Amino acid sequence: MKIIYYCQHVLGMGHYFRSLEICRAFSGHDVILVSGGMSMDAVVPDHVREVALPDLHMDPDFSRFETTAGASGDIDNVRHIRQRMLQELVMSECPDVFMVELFPFGRKAFGFELMPALAAVHEALHRVTWVVCSLRDILVEKKDVQAYEDRVVTLLNRWFDALLIHSDPSLVRLDETFSRIADIRIPVIYTGFVTPHPQPEDRSAIRRRLGIGDTDTLIVASAGGGRVGFALLDAVSRAVQTLANNTVYLQVLTGPFMEEAEVQTLQKMVSSRIWISRFVPDFPAWLSAADLSVSMAGYNTCMNIMAAGVRSLVWPFSQNREQRLRAEKIAAKGGMRILKDTDLKPERLAELITQSLSDAVRRECGMNLNGAAYTAEWVDGWIENGDSPHVS
Repeated sequence: MKIIYYCQHVLGMGHYFRSLEICRAFSGHDVILVSGGMSMDAVVPDHVREVALPDLHMDPDFSRFETTAGASGDIDNVRHIRQRMLQELVMSECPDVFMVELFPFGRKAFGFELMPALAAVHEALHRVTWVVCSLRDILVEKKDVQAYEDRVVTLLNRWFDALLIHSDPSLVRLDETFSRIADIRIPVIYTGFVTPHPQPEDRSAIRRRLGIGDTDTLIVASAGGGRVGFALLDAVSRAVQTLANNTVYLQVLTGPFMEEAEVQTLQKMVSSRIWISRFVPDFPAWLSAADLSVSMAGYNTCMNIMAAGVRSLVWPFSQNREQRLRAEKIAAKGGMRILKDTDLKPERLAELITQSLSDAVRRECGMNLNGAAYTAEWVDGWIENGDSPHVS
């Protein structure tokens, strides 16, 4: 089976790594991962071929396109090149499955390239290629909800053959942030949450790499892609400096997109107990090695925390409801503690860190974390047993 999986990350890196994990689960198949955001330092499996479109991403306010394509990268030119590349790729590869991450629930601004590709699938590859929407658990709020939901339902029913929701409905259902589920005429499937799972040897391997013992305390502080989250990492670094216990170590992960000036500010706090890195490709392994995670509350980070079974303090991104809603639901199951803005004072955060480290390691929350494997299993079975695609 040949699969083209389209993913566009615009601010952080969660969409990319979730998509990569799903692609990894399609082992034994021919997978083409189409990525359209800033370049990521990631290990791509042998069965996955990545096709990078010229970079487009959004500014932190989500108000305009930006690109790192250099002098030749004016936005109109980049849009034209991307549209042609995606359409030609779909036509030349003629995949069995075209999976589109988030659209039409999000990425409306990328309709300039997705709509021609979807039209090509239906018009030129009719009854050959199945089209699947790959969607995370929670949608961000919209100003005109009715117009938004009308558009999403229309596009889903017209262009897509199935909707896969990467969530466990016992924790969060799509209808909590989208009211028109009943109007969707294609199959709607909950896959479970998508996350890699750390290996049993990861804890000891990471600690040996750092030169710390099993009885030492390791805190891992992270901010996703890093374009937001400096305030949290600054606060946790200062908080650890105040701790009298000299067996508490802190690994700060700024994310690859944090502003250089902010990284330099954090670098000033580096010591024998505080280390600063931009990025680690094996983040779940680091959480497995940690005694406490302090982080934002994005989808990937939360699910990595759950998979690692590590104590956690999370500070949800405040620009929309997504991270807070997810964190509140996990916290209600005893899976994490939520930080308020007022908790980011170093003295207060030091107290919360000490309290959290004294807690027993959390119990299992009973969440389905095998979404990548189930996605591959479901699509594989659907293709083998289904009829022709695009049949209303």
